[in-house]
Amino acid sequence: MTGGTGTTGSAPHRNDADAADVADVAGVADVADVASVADVADVAGVADVVVVGAGPAGSATAYHLATSGLDVVLIDKSAFPREKVCGDGLTPRAVHQLVGMGIDTSVEAGWLHNQGLRIRAGKVELQLPWPELATYPAYGLVRKRLDFDELLVRHAQKAGARLAERTAVTGPVLDERTGRVVGVRTRPVDDRGRRAGSDTVIKAPLVVAADGGSSRLGLALGLRRRTDRPLGVAVRTYFRSPRHDDDWLESWLELWDTRAGRSDLLPGYGWIFGMGDGTSNVGLGILNTSSAFGQVDYKELLRRWLDGTPEEWGYRSDRQVGEVRGAALPMGFNRTPHYTRGVLLVGDAGGMVNPFNGEGIAYAMESAEMAADVAAQALSRRSAASREVALAAYPRALRDAYGGYYTLGRVFVRLIGNPTVMKLAARHGLPRPALMRVTLKLLANLTDPRGGDATDRVINALTRLAPAA
Repeated sequence: MTGGTGTTGSAPHRNDADAADVADVAGVADVADVASVADVADVAGVADVVVVGAGPAGSATAYHLATSGLDVVLIDKSAFPREKVCGDGLTPRAVHQLVGMGIDTSVEAGWLHNQGLRIRAGKVELQLPWPELATYPAYGLVRKRLDFDELLVRHAQKAGARLAERTAVTGPVLDERTGRVVGVRTRPVDDRGRRAGSDTVIKAPLVVAADGGSSRLGLALGLRRRTDRPLGVAVRTYFRSPRHDDDWLESWLELWDTRAGRSDLLPGYGWIFGMGDGTSNVGLGILNTSSAFGQVDYKELLRRWLDGTPEEWGYRSDRQVGEVRGAALPMGFNRTPHYTRGVLLVGDAGGMVNPFNGEGIAYAMESAEMAADVAAQALSRRSAASREVALAAYPRALRDAYGGYYTLGRVFVRLIGNPTVMKLAARHGLPRPALMRVTLKLLANLTDPRGGDATDRVINALTRLAPAA
């Protein structure tokens, strides 16, 4: 639903496990300003930590590491600002992280605030405000990734992180004796990814893989995508629309083709998020638990759905802004282990997208904070054995935070992959606002971990009891 994942240049059309991992590969950075490092030679040498990929996961990791006083190099193959495929919507979990990093989330700072989630299924519509909680604010945000990612990377730089843009990571550097990763090999590239200079090496006792759902760094270490975990594919584009200033995130549980008197239920779910700039972000997603996954033309599916929406909304080809682009949604810990041989996996590289709602950015930033805290603690230890004990805390922290919840999410995606189950849930659940308010808390993972109301306690108990596989 809200997104935060890697991208291809066009919508995927087939069910291929590795092709569906369409993603940001090693090193994700963009346009340099006076604060950026234009040449990787300026950062070559030795650092405390190297972070590969400067999306939300990598930039947040670099920020937290730098504020701990560590020397961190952040590497990205692009130059900022650069576009990423995403729903562009942030739930209160992501807002909590931004506020904790000292980022101004006010309207005056360029953010569009939203009140909650509007759900549509057939002719039924329900608006669910974000819950009032002690832990999370009662508002979400919308901002294009073009701006959002650059804001985060510059925030990391201001904290002291050294940035190498237009720099591809070509592989890990291994200690021949132990097999441990002790740095990365890098290559300057141009805006088309072509070699633009000499290869070099950056050494560090710790490396963070934040290089998206395909994680070439993870693959280089033999960490392939787990096929027993859910995977989604999403496509999106923008339209000029009078609904651009809608202050509700809108989720469509059913997509209907109603052109020329038709009434065909289409596979997948959809979203419409007003951007506040004259456009709407409109997209749809399909999970690999659906029989339609990889079997349909996603661009055509999007067009068939939108052609049935009211014409005055503007979701027609003559008002489209930019192409339809696609992204993979790596869900429910679909790449493990999250720590191995001196490398920590954060965000999409570790498959941390929420299976319930497709949200990736909040979990990218939360895992970044956890990884940075563990890294700082580990690097303060004097012996290698003691450092490894500290680093082993990272996958445990992830399991404690998300393990049971993601297990429930895997059950959820299997259920909604059945169109009959989805139709029954929409027909009988949506007319019950009290039930849907509970559902919103579960799907968006918005409960107070301590205290809270009876709903919070029930959901928290369920996630504790579910096995953290």
